[in-house]
Amino acid sequence: MTACAIEGVGTDGNTEDVTETGLPHRPAALTLAADGSYAARLIQGPGGGWYPERWTLDGCEPYAVPLPGRLPEQPDSALLPLTDGRVLILRRTEGHCTVALLYPTGPGTGELPLGAVETEELTLLPPAPGGTTVHALSPVGGDGARRATAVWLLHGGGDGPQRIALVPGRCTGGAWLDREGRLLALDRELDGPAKTVVVDLGRGGEVSPLLQITERSNDRLLLADPDSGLILLRSDAPGYDRMGWGVLGSTLPVRFPEALRAADAALTPFAVQPGQALAPESCAVAFRVDAAAGTWLATWRPSMKQLHRPAAPGGWLAGTGHWTPDGELRLPYATPATPCGVARVTVPWDATAPDAASPLPALPAPAPAAAPASHLQRLTRLPWDTSSALPPASGIRTTPTGYPNGCTTSAQPDPVAREPHVDRTHPQPCRPVPLQQAPLAAREAR
Repeated sequence: MTACAIEGVGTDGNTEDVTETGLPHRPAALTLAADGSYAARLIQGPGGGWYPERWTLDGCEPYAVPLPGRLPEQPDSALLPLTDGRVLILRRTEGHCTVALLYPTGPGTGELPLGAVETEELTLLPPAPGGTTVHALSPVGGDGARRATAVWLLHGGGDGPQRIALVPGRCTGGAWLDREGRLLALDRELDGPAKTVVVDLGRGGEVSPLLQITERSNDRLLLADPDSGLILLRSDAPGYDRMGWGVLGSTLPVRFPEALRAADAALTPFAVQPGQALAPESCAVAFRVDAAAGTWLATWRPSMKQLHRPAAPGGWLAGTGHWTPDGELRLPYATPATPCGVARVTVPWDATAPDAASPLPALPAPAPAAAPASHLQRLTRLPWDTSSALPPASGIRTTPTGYPNGCTTSAQPDPVAREPHVDRTHPQPCRPVPLQQAPLAAREAR
């Protein structure tokens, strides 16, 4: 699963350097499909105009296919690749937004219009599980009590875009909490601080609370993994903004580890390892770290006490990547010599392994704020036994992409006739319950 979350970067992966109007100055580096099989981005042509480019990542060798249209695209157009090879494009024009599907057809680009939504602002949500449906958010009404947010099904329903839910308040973010694409978590502001709520799309948009650490704190969800239940969140309950983690369906409180605490760097979780059923402490998480010295890659597991800094490939499209269930992180990159490439990074299972990468240098931390007395309880370790889990190969390293013997670059598949990828069967997730009253004492957190 992929996701995303520093200030100025939207969770749909399609908004970088946003302006005051919410529109980006430039397109996102790359957007991955739900299963990592395809990716898409906007690139500039020789004449300076923008056009979409689709990456195929599930074959023997990654390759890119240009998808130019009759006219250049605007840099604020948003792309989302589907698992059948087509790419949804969202074009913003004055007063409405149009949606279409793009796919390669012979020497040109095929385009299937899906319809339009009459709104000035329409934001794509992260790829839904299954990779064949696309959702978006749009504001409705005015300010205060009249403010609401509509959830749109842009593709995968009937004819044209459909409004499938209306949530009171201003909603942002977006994360899927199950493998069926039914439970959608949104960060909502409604007459008070921001809180994450769950929107049940199978019940007409029924809303229930998910995060509430304190009544006055802003609690936002950054990333969620349906398999293990691991979630990462950001809250100002300790007196300043902190990143923490918890478990869906658990009665244990949220934890705020020192490893995720920094003053002069922004940590953005963008991918989490799938397939770790009932083992949230063993899930690996990838972060984009932005600091004055530059941008780099970091990895972490809740069972570790520090971030690790593996080597990212040259030309890494920062903030993008996809985990495999066995713990391999695949990072897309583009250089003049390799315009479409994927590097592979293996994350150590044990932080004390002798061949593990060096930890990140210490990042300056803000002065600790006085925590409320009710938050000074000791942390309780999670009860799951992960000793039987099979660890991946130890050590963090960047390895060149390997191909099976005799494997050559695949011919361009027909994206329309191709069958979508089928997800493996997953256990039914527990119904999320609100996470409350987290112990926030810094010296108690690990």
